[in-house]
Amino acid sequence: MSTEIARAEEAPADALPLAALAGLSASALLAGCGGGNAADSGNGTTMSRILQGDAPAADSGTSATPSGDAAPHQMVQGGAQASAITGISAAAAARFLAQAAMGASRADITSVQSLGYAGWLEAQFALPQSTSRWDWLVSKGYNNISYRNSEAGFDNCAWRKLIASPDTLRQRVTLALSEICVAAIDGLVGSGWRAFSAAAYLDLLEGEAFGNYRTLLGKISTSPAMGQFLTFRGNVKYNPATGAMPDENYAREVMQLFTIGLLQLNQDGTPVLVNGKPQETYGLADITGLARIFTGWDFDMAGGNATTPDFLHRPMVQIPKRHETGASTFLGQTVAAGADGAKALNAALDIIFAHPNVAPFISRQLIQKLVTSNPSPEYVARVAAVFSNDGKGVKGSLKAVLRAVLLDKEARTAPTTANTSYGKLREPMLRMLAWARAYRATSATDVWAIGNTSDASARLGQSPLRSPSVFNFYRPGYVPPNGAVAAAGLVAPEFQLTNESSVVGYVNYMQRAVSKGIADVKADYSSLLPLAGDAKALLGEINLVLAAGQLSSGTLSLLSSAIGGMPATTDAARYNRIYAALTLVLAAPEFLVQQ
Repeated sequence: MSTEIARAEEAPADALPLAALAGLSASALLAGCGGGNAADSGNGTTMSRILQGDAPAADSGTSATPSGDAAPHQMVQGGAQASAITGISAAAAARFLAQAAMGASRADITSVQSLGYAGWLEAQFALPQSTSRWDWLVSKGYNNISYRNSEAGFDNCAWRKLIASPDTLRQRVTLALSEICVAAIDGLVGSGWRAFSAAAYLDLLEGEAFGNYRTLLGKISTSPAMGQFLTFRGNVKYNPATGAMPDENYAREVMQLFTIGLLQLNQDGTPVLVNGKPQETYGLADITGLARIFTGWDFDMAGGNATTPDFLHRPMVQIPKRHETGASTFLGQTVAAGADGAKALNAALDIIFAHPNVAPFISRQLIQKLVTSNPSPEYVARVAAVFSNDGKGVKGSLKAVLRAVLLDKEARTAPTTANTSYGKLREPMLRMLAWARAYRATSATDVWAIGNTSDASARLGQSPLRSPSVFNFYRPGYVPPNGAVAAAGLVAPEFQLTNESSVVGYVNYMQRAVSKGIADVKADYSSLLPLAGDAKALLGEINLVLAAGQLSSGTLSLLSSAIGGMPATTDAARYNRIYAALTLVLAAPEFLVQQ
């Protein structure tokens, strides 16, 4: 255990030493991640226990209704009072926002209670996009030639959007798409202006977050960032003189990761079995055939040069002499010879998009990113059906898919203690964003100097568009080895980011963020200050807003005893209570596992 978290930084002499609180935080977090000594925290270390979150038993209702989640968790500090308009409790609204947004503030909770789940989604769909990452970089002067070989400004513009943009659903979906169709800034080489290339890619994803997945595929496939990251920018046709073949990187990953996956799927996401064996979706010949399509694409340098980043803001264009004009066969179909590059690309993407795997493969991942790691086959099938046809004959409508994911009875029905497979570990970025959004963190200077948070030992172990590979920070099918998760036949994708170093790093980082801010980004705790004299009231409010009221009575009792033992006679002392309470809740297993 690092000693940093235990240091009573700037605490008054009469404050409870943070070492005691650090011990509670660390033991709770380690228990939630499957490590540490369960006896120390009173929480079991198996995934079954973690996924239960020690939640109270559900009420008798078993199906979701428009009025709210069927089985609300323990309600605290106003959480039990349902809206007279929609019947949605504050805790149910907060739970919905944990799935559909970056987290909840009191204002967000009230909005959901007023509009209802479907109404809130429609309101979010209607919000305009805020200033783009690209335009923010330009406004701050990062397009000056002195930044050409730098990535300065990228982390700033990425965090600014995630924390401050009003369209929180769009930002949540953009983040999810960035972890499915992965391009990472470290791989954007060969052009300079990496901050702009990365910003343009996130802006592209954001622009289609409520659009159509087929349209998104087309834009990704001509994106300068993707061309750089998966190395098909500058790709040339087969050279019989040298034997050089087209680069196959993008052809492989666009099938494996972005559309159809490795195995043939039923529409409920389960593998197709023939004589008890799963069937592959494609082979080496399919990759080779498809790679011919992705030849001839390069930066659009018309009207400019690399002394400005503008060429990275335009789709790649075809260089006809580099493009393979012969027939290309893959997935049992052929793109005829003679088609120009753009027509060949569209034909190829149409073939891929028509594959029956696309709907269940992408639907399941969106459910995993937003709601639960182990959706039932029935849940996947319901969403996949909407992906295939939105009711108007359109395939790939992301608005329709998001409605299906977030309004499904499996999303809206609160889990029971008997359901040990439900929920998902919040990835570190979402934990930090939940805090930042809940307490309106902002940058007074508009610099947003949070920086790269990839260091697991000292920061979050994760940062926007900084995946270590095209396989994201974690795999959708990851199973922690030698544990209860594997024994239960479950997956726990986000646990791939978790180890003892990352556990300590996260708690240390959030303890500093809560009490000091992150560089120029500071939270506003004025709403908590009047509650700080009452430990139970303070924790009740934080539990509601951050954890949707899901902290167990045992956890709340433990934390109340710790916070209640701290002085509260001055504002400084009361703020210390707030800092400690927030840190402890952010480390609690019932917060870490979103249910």
